[in-house]
This record gives sequence, C-alpha cells and structure tokens, in this order.
Amino acid sequence: MELELLRDFGIALGLGLLVGLQREWSRSEIAGIRTFPLITLLGALCGLLVRETKGSWLLAAGLLAMASLFWIGNRIRVAKGSTDPGITTEVAGLVMFIIGAIIPLGYAVLALVVTGAVAVLLQWKEPLHRFVERIGEKDLRAVVRLAILGMVILPVLPDEAYGPYLVLNPFRIWLMVVLIVGISMAAYVVHRLLGARVGTLLAGVLGGLISSTATTVSSARRSRDNLNETNVAAVVILVASTVVFARVLGEIAVVAPSLLQRIAAPLSAMMLLMMVVSGAMFLRVRGSLEHPEAGEPPSDLVAAVVFGVLYAAVLLGVAFVKHHFGDAGLYLVAGLSGLTDMDAITLSSAQLMKAETIDTATGWRLILVGAMANLVFKLATVAALGSRRLLARLALPVIVSLAGGVAIVLFWPG
Repeated sequence: MELELLRDFGIALGLGLLVGLQREWSRSEIAGIRTFPLITLLGALCGLLVRETKGSWLLAAGLLAMASLFWIGNRIRVAKGSTDPGITTEVAGLVMFIIGAIIPLGYAVLALVVTGAVAVLLQWKEPLHRFVERIGEKDLRAVVRLAILGMVILPVLPDEAYGPYLVLNPFRIWLMVVLIVGISMAAYVVHRLLGARVGTLLAGVLGGLISSTATTVSSARRSRDNLNETNVAAVVILVASTVVFARVLGEIAVVAPSLLQRIAAPLSAMMLLMMVVSGAMFLRVRGSLEHPEAGEPPSDLVAAVVFGVLYAAVLLGVAFVKHHFGDAGLYLVAGLSGLTDMDAITLSSAQLMKAETIDTATGWRLILVGAMANLVFKLATVAALGSRRLLARLALPVIVSLAGGVAIVLFWPG
C-alpha cells in the first residue's frame, strides 16, 4: 500500500516538474519549476483523501482554493504594473491539480497522456500561433465541415444493416467517410504547419496521405507549365503512390485490426518494391527542395458524400458479384473501384473480410488489384495532363511496380 502511494506521489511530482520546467523556461510570472510540482502534489493529496473518505467535495474545495490563489496572484501582478492578460499558466495549473488528483484514483496512464498534451500545447505556443495566422477562410470552413461530418451527421445515423445482402449500414459507411476525411485533413494540417520547409520526400508522403491522385494531377500540371520540375514531380508522384500502401495498412489497423497480421506481408512487399522504385528515382534529383502546395482542404461535403456513395456501391457490388459469380468477378470490381480511389476498395474489403463474406487471401488481392489499377490511372493522368518528359520518367518505374504487383497476386502463398 505504501509503495503504491509513493509511486503515485512520485508520478505526480514528476509530472508537475515537467510542466513547471516548461513554464520556468518560458518565464511565467505566476508559476514555475517549484509551484507546479506543489500543485500536482496538492492534487494527489486531495485525490487520496477522496479515495479514503469518499468525500468528493474535497476535490471541489481544492480546485476552488487553487483558482482563488491564481486570482490573488493576478491581482498582485496587476498592482505591480503587469499588463499581460493571458491566463494560460493559470488554466494549466488547474489542469495539473486535477491530474495530480486522479493519480491516486487509479488513472495514472491518463494523467501521463494528458500531461504530455499539456506540455506540448505550452511548448508549441509560437508554432500554433503561426499556424493560426496562416489559416485562411477556406481552412476554417474545412475544419467546420469536418466537425459537421463527425459530430453532427454521424451520431444521428442508424447503426443497422439494410438493403440486399445486409451490407449497407449507414452509421458504419459514414464512419468510414469521417475516417478518410480525418486522415487527409491531418496530413493537410501538417503540410500547412511545415509550410516551405517541406522537402521533396516529405511532400510526397503528405501528398499520399492527403490524396495521391490529387497530388498526381497537381504535379503533372506543374510539369507541363515548368519542365524544370519534371524530376521533382516524378519523385513526388512515386512517393505518394508508395505511401498509399502505408495508408491502406493504417486503415485496416483501425477498422479491422484482427486482419492486419494476416494481410500485412503481401501489401508490405508491394510497398517495399515501391519504396525501392521511388528511392531510385529520388537519387536522380537529390538536393532539390521544390515541393507541391497543400492544395484545397480535403473536407468538402460533396466529396465526402460522393465517397460515401462510392464506398456503399463497392460494398454492394462486391457482395453481389460474390453471390452470383464467385471470387473471379471480384477483381473487376476492385480494378474499377481502384482506378480513382483506393480507400473505398480497401475499407469495403476489410469490412467483408471481417464479416467473413470473403476470405483474407481474396481480400488482400482485391486491395492490391485496386492499387495497381490506381497506378495505371495515375500514369494515364500524367499522359493527359503532364509533360512528355514526366511520362517518360514515370513509365518504367510504374511498369516495374505493376509487374511486381502481378507477381505478388499470382504467386504469393495463401
């Protein structure tokens, strides 16, 4: 019992020191390296008393006392002529008091995670302010649209299966929409945060997470307008196409984690082949710092609805073909779906594998066929929108990748 208490108070002390160190470094006038550990220790004592006496009012009283102390401290600052109106340190102090209190109540892991978030938010003051300054009206609208997708529309949808073959679940279909838009939006935010510091490789990575197809279109157009960007555009397109496989594995890990171990190997093999191809191309343009723009925020409501319809159509199409024609016809569905969008065939295949409508050997092959169709579509896009030099640069790497993908589909065991 005493060892557990010592551990809990040691954690509280350490977390207080972490935040206090950051506040001391930023020269806070209210609380620093000594005050924050005292705050978390006071919180831990209140949490211990609550646990032993069942008197939850003690926690409220402690929080009120902390707020009063901060109010007094601010009054003293004003009397001394301080004009800083910020209350960040005060709010952080109240949060750390609660963090100290929940540790003896059995929430040590949560306390560690929340403290990490507090420290990051405090330390990232300047980058976050710079990011807000760079946010335009369209970015703000995109954030609001994402909130509408996930917090307004999703909760009111029924979580029941409808339609033929019982594969159309409105809640789960829209949940996939929110997942895809969320991934793309997160990558877009990172791109906006890093700004001009994004190099060729990172631009390709973020492009693959936001939308590898959109990245291909953008890069192809720029290569036609400026032939000097041809090599960079080739690298960005190949890297973005490689990252698609990491995104696919991440999506499966989220929606069907039990399947990941069984299907990760062949998809990882294709990703490794694409990495080698992309790396070979990168060696030809090493040192270039050109990069694509982040493009439009990826949370357009119309695009989200279109993806939801496409996802539902793929679910229904796969179930229909499976029922009437067996596994052979599924590859045509996968190829057609993957031409412009990998997410729909990935998520629908994962859901059908999870429901045991199709086996895992068929499922990962459908995803890989969709990915190869997507590569063909990108090459056709470059041919239509890009320069001939870019098409020449990409033709061989894409052919090699497609050949490797076909070999994996045909000869991979299982």
